Amino acid sequence: MDRTVSGGRGARSKHGGSGARAAAAPAAPAVSAVPAVPAQGGLALNARAWAIADRMEARAAELRVGVQRLANGARVIDAGVDAEGGLGAGLLLARACMAGLGRVTYTPLDVGGTVYPGVQVWTDHPAVSCMASQYAGWAVQAGDYFAMGSGPLRAHARVERELFAKLGYAERADRGVLVLEARTLPTAEVARWVGEKSGLRPAQLTFIAAPTASLACGVQVVARILETGLHKMDTLGFDVRRVVSGIGTAPVPPVARSDLRAIGRTNDCILYGGEARFTVRADDDELEALAAKLPASASGDYGTPFYDVFKRYDGDFYKIDPLLFSPAVVWLTSLASGRTFRAGTLNPEVLRASLLE
Repeated sequence: MDRTVSGGRGARSKHGGSGARAAAAPAAPAVSAVPAVPAQGGLALNARAWAIADRMEARAAELRVGVQRLANGARVIDAGVDAEGGLGAGLLLARACMAGLGRVTYTPLDVGGTVYPGVQVWTDHPAVSCMASQYAGWAVQAGDYFAMGSGPLRAHARVERELFAKLGYAERADRGVLVLEARTLPTAEVARWVGEKSGLRPAQLTFIAAPTASLACGVQVVARILETGLHKMDTLGFDVRRVVSGIGTAPVPPVARSDLRAIGRTNDCILYGGEARFTVRADDDELEALAAKLPASASGDYGTPFYDVFKRYDGDFYKIDPLLFSPAVVWLTSLASGRTFRAGTLNPEVLRASLLE
């Protein structure tokens, strides 16, 4: 779910992609140490996401994305900053965020009698694909450039040490992919900064960037329907490694006129129109208690479009109840008993006010 405003060195216009490549210059090896790799790993997250990025580059004209090599060799795929991007780019962007361990497809969704375009997302590796890769937990700040980073490079760099200690997952990658929700494209300075933090040379890095108010980014944000449920479980103290599989749906919003409006719409698609189903290693009593706390409706800030909530707190995300960020409806099935516990409800009125009015 989107919890930040797209960052960068100021707004750029979106008038088509460059598609140009600059000659790669030799880059010095990065010097920062990466934490030792724990025992659990082996899903090759970065290799999977790199293959998706290769497909995006090969299909750049079809997907309306731009591709360039920075002077230090880093690859940058523009899915909506200067390039137009689109729905096709959005699917691959969402899949790259999940390191190829999540399946993302389009599907129509009926919410209170209104049919919206939507995404369906499923994974058999929820903790790793969602929390170790898809979650936008890396604050990338180099000079005056800022963006939140998601994608599998996080599992290699592990700058979010507390989270990765809980997940017990890490990998040592030869190259890495980082997705940036940003209004401007990363520069060679940004690539150098990320390389130093991850112990990789810039030429071993691929960045995929798109602003919130773009078709592609709108898709990849609402494709976080499972991640938001898992993140709230983690916030509530539940071990997300006990979640075996997940499948969920969320509406895809129309593109908004600004990043702030887009943040409102993408959040509302999950808070008021999203459903997530999880199969969990837990007994019935534990799941019944957890289900009651999981939906967005369990928060005191629930009930109005997210843009209005944001304005109510004077634009300060940290004043918003963190327990608001969760799917509208959650289903938890016990792997042991087979019983399912459902909580929450869709809210077609608020969703319609956010997307259509």
